[in-house]
Amino acid sequence: MATSMTEAPTAAAHPVDLLSKFDPIIQTRETLLAAGVEDPFNLVMEQVLSPTRAICNGRDTILLGTYNYMGMTFDPDVIAAGKQAMEEFGAGTTGSRVLNGTFRDHRDVETALREFYDMDHAMVFSTGYQANLGIISTLAGKGDYIILDIDSHASIWDGCAMGNAEVVPFKHNDVDALEKRLKRIPEGAGKLVVLEGVYSMMGDVAPLKEMVRVCKENGAMVLVDEAHSMGFIGEHGRGVAEEQGVLDDVDFIIGTFSKSVGTVGGFCVSNHPKFEVMRLVCRPYVFTAALPPAVMASSATSIRKLMHGSNKRQHLWENSRTLHKGLRDLGFELGTETPQSAIIAVIMPDLEKGAMMWEALLKEGLYVNLARPPATPAGMTLLRCSLCAEHTAEQVQTILGMFERAGKAIGII
Repeated sequence: MATSMTEAPTAAAHPVDLLSKFDPIIQTRETLLAAGVEDPFNLVMEQVLSPTRAICNGRDTILLGTYNYMGMTFDPDVIAAGKQAMEEFGAGTTGSRVLNGTFRDHRDVETALREFYDMDHAMVFSTGYQANLGIISTLAGKGDYIILDIDSHASIWDGCAMGNAEVVPFKHNDVDALEKRLKRIPEGAGKLVVLEGVYSMMGDVAPLKEMVRVCKENGAMVLVDEAHSMGFIGEHGRGVAEEQGVLDDVDFIIGTFSKSVGTVGGFCVSNHPKFEVMRLVCRPYVFTAALPPAVMASSATSIRKLMHGSNKRQHLWENSRTLHKGLRDLGFELGTETPQSAIIAVIMPDLEKGAMMWEALLKEGLYVNLARPPATPAGMTLLRCSLCAEHTAEQVQTILGMFERAGKAIGII
């Protein structure tokens, strides 16, 4: 029977608020801001003065929270290469690498990467996140197994999810746990072990030598993310795999340009003879616009200069040792017993104290990263310090004074 035109319309259903799942995060942020703390996740750099100084929220500030490890962002040769490419090729590519998006400088930066790592193949992505997302999801799909460190970066976890492989995590940096997981994988299954050289939250280094040996003994391919070690760890700056003597045994190295290279972009290098097929089957490569030529020209210049950056690497290690020892002597709890990288994690009692310490340091004229769960391991709140090769010895001493005054004011030391 037809519905009468006089019947009352059915009340519209109220939609489920898809953002309600984030209410706890919203509440945590509002509680912090209500206490009068500056928003630690909304800092603005109004002017960048050098790799180590900027005007942040209106203050002249020492930068100790960027990933500009080798200080390449203001290198004159890097800037000049970008300017020239901008003038010659314009501001962007307006296309994917597999269509109209491969320009001269895309090929040149891949050549520079092959030279830097002494490997046969190199493939550049628009970000480091996309490099992990693309390579991992393409290599390991349904029916394959990915064995990864529980503290792996979000881009690694997302690559696993996108590929729909079986994911088997193991305890952080635990060689025995890795071996046990590998031995439980069904015979004949595809196995990819994903590791990181330096873990970005705590700044600790993986025992790659032992882990790669275990992987090879159990028939697994190995991918190592060297985002936080490229440029300054290893004799030639090739990362932890080089330093521990296993670079030739690793199947894939993932890296980024947004840290030691000082630009933006991601990459994968490999000696696998079939690697070039990845350009045709890797979705985050095929379906993303290519990076601007100016970024590629700057990146290629920076990578080639990093090949000869031994003096910078030495100074960066001096900075890391000095800051690590100074903070420990002041009474701060650190993420590692000894300095293992350019990252030094200062562990806070809780989020409230961490935010107060972050703000106190900012008012002193120092910017660090406030890191909180779920990004941090074991639910910790920490201040992450990222050193730069351009920090002077005097700046490091100034930083220690700032930490001492802020720590005493907040009651942490």
